[in-house]
Amino acid sequence: MPGSVILLVTSPRLPAGVLTAQAWDLVRAHPVLTASGSAFGSSQVDALRAAGASVTVVEPTVDVLLDALAEHGTFVWLASPDGDEDLARSLGLRLAREPGLADLELLYGSWDPPGARVLDAVTVMDRLMHPETGDAWKRAQTHASLAPFLLEESYELYDAIRDEDLDAVREELGDVLLQVVLHARLAEETAGFTLDDVAGDLVDKLIRRNPHVFADTEVGGIDDIIANWEQIKQAEKSRGSAVDGVALSQPALALVAKLLHRVARAGLTVPFTPADPLGAALFALVVQAHETGQDAEAALRIAALSYMDAVRRAE
Repeated sequence: MPGSVILLVTSPRLPAGVLTAQAWDLVRAHPVLTASGSAFGSSQVDALRAAGASVTVVEPTVDVLLDALAEHGTFVWLASPDGDEDLARSLGLRLAREPGLADLELLYGSWDPPGARVLDAVTVMDRLMHPETGDAWKRAQTHASLAPFLLEESYELYDAIRDEDLDAVREELGDVLLQVVLHARLAEETAGFTLDDVAGDLVDKLIRRNPHVFADTEVGGIDDIIANWEQIKQAEKSRGSAVDGVALSQPALALVAKLLHRVARAGLTVPFTPADPLGAALFALVVQAHETGQDAEAALRIAALSYMDAVRRAE
């Protein structure tokens, strides 16, 4: 009977020793070989040995694996985090030239959970923020100094969405995520909270504000969902005014539109005429747009982009 080389691939983003039952059966039943020099491999080796598996660390080559095959008949090759794809390909070609020598089997002992690459982003950011070997520019930043970049990246994402450029949306989402990870990493040193705290607060909020999904609240449609969200939010924030909590740094047209939305939702009628004539005229236009269900900010943006096109045609 031919032996088998079982290439065991595991996730480097899960704790060492977290394997499927099938993987544990195999590493306990057969010798395990793995490469040296990997921090992940070292922790996984320690976990396997602690559970009674026989693990040998080697310098991996096709000849070394063939020698192990001749000695053991069947063994488990614990892959490095990158999967040892080149080595596995070379071994597979060698075994294909010698039918009956052995089978090369691929076994996934664990998989990355959804969102696992965010852990990589955190690891990379930790490296960049290292006090001795990290990036000096990033370490010199503050929440205030980074704030303009957050706005810029958000606008670039907005542009990509507007253009329906999904490749750009993917890239710009990454740039926005960079800002979130970097701000959270700075806060770890200055404010005592981490990205885990940020994510934990978000999870709690999503569960709390969606009782129609996570509890027994019944809704008749989207309007009920929005009403429940706003009611729960109001109870949480304990705001004294309908306009408390409006983001004041947003563009002025969007700010006025948001204020009008809040006032209307509160059932208030608040007539207002700004003292500045130009401000009064602009304010009146936003009021008109609000009353007719239009977005003044978006309309002015479209006009500005049309003007840009006209400038290019004139050049």
